[in-house]
Amino acid sequence: MLFAIEEINNSTDLLPGVSLGYKMYDTCGSIAQSIKVALALMNGNQIIFTAPEAPCTKPAQVQAIIGETSSSPCMAIATVIGPFYIPMISHLATCACLSDKTKYPSFLRTIPSDYYQSRALVYLVKYFGWTWVGAIRTNDDYGNKGMATFTETAQQLGICLEYSVSFFRTDPYEKIQKIIDIIKASTSKVIVGFLSHFDMDVLLHEFSLNNLTGYQWVGSESWIFDSQTAKMDIHHIPDGAIGLYIPKAHVTGLKEFMLNVKLLNSSNNDLFTEFWEALFNCKFKELKSTAENPRECTGHEDLTGVQNSFTDMSLMPMFNNVYKGVYAVAHALHNILNCNKTCEKNVQLDPFMILQRILKMYFKTKEGDEVYFDENGDPAAKYEIINWQPRKNGIVEFVTVGLYDASLPPGKQLTLQNNSLIWARNSKQVPVSVCSEKCPPGTRKVLQKGRPVCCYDCIRCAEGEISNTTDSVTCLRCPPEFWSNERRDTCIKKEAVFLSYEEIMGALLTAASLFGTCMTTGVALIFFKYRKTPIVRANNSELSFLLLFSLTLCFLCSLTFIGQPSEWSCMLRHVAFGITFVLCISCVLGKTMVVLMAFRATRPGSNVQKWFGPTQQRLCVTSFTLIQLIMCIIWLTVSPPFPFKNFKEFKDKITLECALGTSVGYWAVLGYIGLLSVLCFIFAFLARKLPDNFNEAKFITFSMLIFCAVWITFIPAYVSSPGKFSVAVEIFAILASSFGLLICIFFPKCYIILLKPERNTKKNMMGKGAPRPPS
Repeated sequence: MLFAIEEINNSTDLLPGVSLGYKMYDTCGSIAQSIKVALALMNGNQIIFTAPEAPCTKPAQVQAIIGETSSSPCMAIATVIGPFYIPMISHLATCACLSDKTKYPSFLRTIPSDYYQSRALVYLVKYFGWTWVGAIRTNDDYGNKGMATFTETAQQLGICLEYSVSFFRTDPYEKIQKIIDIIKASTSKVIVGFLSHFDMDVLLHEFSLNNLTGYQWVGSESWIFDSQTAKMDIHHIPDGAIGLYIPKAHVTGLKEFMLNVKLLNSSNNDLFTEFWEALFNCKFKELKSTAENPRECTGHEDLTGVQNSFTDMSLMPMFNNVYKGVYAVAHALHNILNCNKTCEKNVQLDPFMILQRILKMYFKTKEGDEVYFDENGDPAAKYEIINWQPRKNGIVEFVTVGLYDASLPPGKQLTLQNNSLIWARNSKQVPVSVCSEKCPPGTRKVLQKGRPVCCYDCIRCAEGEISNTTDSVTCLRCPPEFWSNERRDTCIKKEAVFLSYEEIMGALLTAASLFGTCMTTGVALIFFKYRKTPIVRANNSELSFLLLFSLTLCFLCSLTFIGQPSEWSCMLRHVAFGITFVLCISCVLGKTMVVLMAFRATRPGSNVQKWFGPTQQRLCVTSFTLIQLIMCIIWLTVSPPFPFKNFKEFKDKITLECALGTSVGYWAVLGYIGLLSVLCFIFAFLARKLPDNFNEAKFITFSMLIFCAVWITFIPAYVSSPGKFSVAVEIFAILASSFGLLICIFFPKCYIILLKPERNTKKNMMGKGAPRPPS
């Protein structure tokens, strides 16, 4: 402060012709003493101004206060002087509470608020992945308010405090020991210390007594750059500590000024005497005590060889804050006094006016540092990131490893040089301090009951759900066409399932279909070769060939059910099935009616044969088939079958199937086939005991029994079968009923044609007394 005032008073550019005076008070770090000093100022104990040419004894009102160092005394003083709007500029009071202009309207500072420091410490902790930390704070406004902001921001970023304890250096031993016990019982490996350097010294002493080492310290600006704390730490407890401090600064001429013995002696004789005797462990002659071997002070001892806090230029950033505060007041006075080459001496100075000018002030120091205040009286928040790095000689070096600038956009505020960091126990590896290990992809976090949010269990995602990030809170459900892989971290496309030709079941059904087709073709060839024999001509050979043709189509239509469903295959399979089976049953019904009507035609006066000849039989078959055709056309027109992806049948597969479009159409087609089958069975049953050496009605009855049995059991089997198995059931029903008709109706005839040709005669076919059936 003296250096800045001296520099301003000797300047011809700033406040020319005006000299600043000062008076120093010692608050002794006491709130009570701080209030006493503030009241003394308010009660007329004015600052003394001095002029270059002669001392000025004219009383002057206090225009500004430079100080105090700590937050709590500053709060006390600012509360007293606030109603008078006397500017108070602190160089080291960082409590965020002092930014409240409703309580402290005239308080300003040249050091950033703890609001920014606390948040910067949280970002620093978050950067290294420490989510489970302990916290110790000084039990005063500085520590309590700073830690409150830290805790609030930490919760927002998912960082948990295992413990948060406070103490003051004057606390009883039992309280400090309780804190030591809490730390011993903790599992976190990182300690955030929002402490004054005095309290840090006490705490390090207790740590050394209890052999508490290996913790990673994160420190506030109050102790992280304190060389005296580092010197007292003989057990190297906070080695590797990382924290924030004011950016390095340099004030030209300040070091030389401070080491100038003449200036020191002239500033305050009492202060100089006390300071000098303590610095060199000596006594001035007139104050020489009776102690043994006292050394006499000369007042000219060499300061350059002394190593202590006074000569420690590492505190230059703090000195620079004082320097900027004094210059801020000087620039405000310069503007108010309308200084150019000279200043107006008759201007009535008002502290409120000075305060307003300081708040609007912007200037640069001779070193190029920008000085300005925001609406809360705070400067721009910039911090260097300091790392305690022990050297071989046991000395700790404060190494700058990064920078935090709150004025930059989020994400760019923090920059670090990780490769130059040294951690606790002189390690190069970043310490790990978490309550629970990170949950890998494929799992989600489930909080442990009664514990902080940082303590959780990792639960594997359920089937069909994934998490592809670390520490995922929820698992995401895969889209309908996808399913989770085994690790549950990726959705993979579901396997499309349908009855294909390549699989065993599809190949067997295809083989059975082709075998049935070949058998039917073989029977047709046998019938064609022996078409003129009585057994082929009996019971309308035309219907027999048409029946064989329809059976061939029935066998072949089952192939449309195999393979990946498409629009045409879905429509073709059901329509082809419905029409071919109606054609087949119509032919069987015609043959049954031929047998039945043939014997009724033998009754006297009966003209049944006239009304059920070959033409009528063709017309009957055509009519029955046409009705089915019309129903199929209506079905295809209104709501045709279409390919459908069934996601519900199997969780991890897509079942490709043909949706019916409308169930009414399908069951109408199937019901019509069932109706004709029942009619056919009834007619065949009625004709089963008719006198005939070769009664075809018996074989038709058996075939209809098989047919009806197959399709009656088909319904529950079809409804209950999943996916492609329902298709297989339908194909099996088609093939089984087709084989039933083929074997029951045609194999007995083929047996006689090929193996018993002697029975293939007209006489044997007719039997004794039997009427001749129509050919």
